[in-house]
Amino acid sequence: MNQALSTAAPADLTRRPLLSTTLHMEPGDAQAWVVVDRMVDGLAMGGTRMTATVTERELAHLARAMTHKLALVGLPIGGAKAGIAPAPGAPVQRREMMRSFGRAAAPLLHGGVYLGCDQGTTYADRQVAFEAAGYDVAHRTGATRLTVGWDELWTHMADVTGFGVAVAVLGALHAAGTRTPQRIAIQGFGTVGRAVARHLADHGHRVVAVADVQGTIEDQNGLPVAALTAITSSDGAIDRTGLPATARVHTSGKAWLHVDADVLVLAASAAAVGEDAVPEVRAGTVVEGGNMSCTEPARRLLRESGHTVLPDVVVNVGGAAATGCVLAGLAPSDLPMPRLSAWLREWISARITRNCELVQELHTSGSADPIAQLLTAKGAHQDPVA
Repeated sequence: MNQALSTAAPADLTRRPLLSTTLHMEPGDAQAWVVVDRMVDGLAMGGTRMTATVTERELAHLARAMTHKLALVGLPIGGAKAGIAPAPGAPVQRREMMRSFGRAAAPLLHGGVYLGCDQGTTYADRQVAFEAAGYDVAHRTGATRLTVGWDELWTHMADVTGFGVAVAVLGALHAAGTRTPQRIAIQGFGTVGRAVARHLADHGHRVVAVADVQGTIEDQNGLPVAALTAITSSDGAIDRTGLPATARVHTSGKAWLHVDADVLVLAASAAAVGEDAVPEVRAGTVVEGGNMSCTEPARRLLRESGHTVLPDVVVNVGGAAATGCVLAGLAPSDLPMPRLSAWLREWISARITRNCELVQELHTSGSADPIAQLLTAKGAHQDPVA
């Protein structure tokens, strides 16, 4: 299975978003935007990103990618994305900033644009914004009726994006005929990276390296995932004082590229692998566990050099799919929590696995861009509709 499951998101930005708006934030020490790529059946959804460098153009790319993700899993919802850029050097009053964001975004939330979590924001941030907006998912007409609050649902589903990425990895390995434990390297050990590590380790694979903002930790005999998770902060920083004696610590910025591994999972920043980094990639399979983890030229070059690339629009969809199933009312109503969590995971797993199979079949039949072909078949390249 030596191919790139490439994504057409950047080139497809010739079509303008349905809506791109600047929010008025109080106090006025931050900029904020919401971009709606399209509405489908009166719904759009995406996360809220809070970084110092986020831009309206970046949000347009991410909203388009969200449209593609949701279309590929068959959800009747359009893509959206929000961004908050705190003023440089200004102290961030987090709760007040999220309250201000919620008040400003309230008309969009109540009008069918769901804005959840993304890089730089947490479930707690989302709840503060929702409360300020007077918005409650459970009161949306047509949504799945929950037996628990939205917050409690997400305590059970916090790992679901990483779960979906792991499902894609397992499916790709199975399709390639791999039957032996594989060596896994993970760039980024936040919520997604930790979940990927746990699920793949539970299936017998060996996590040989993880990277955080301080560097890369490697052990070719396999890192103890549970013990490593226990010494990791909520933002993905690993306490070096608690590492096993056999672990090697690399402080160079991209040591994770050079680790001997069969699978490299990118679960941190966008454009982590660019054209210049392609010759350094040692893993045969590269997985975009984050948004746009590889640049478009890098995906092409990786494919041409014999790597398998699993793109974000196929694998980084678990959280969005779980939310979308509830928003659109596809998940059964009134299920107790363990059963609802199991239903959502089964639904997500089936669709990610099937999409990986379809892309492989299209590539085998000679398709130059299987993702674009699937999106066209699902109508995702048509003009946005209200």
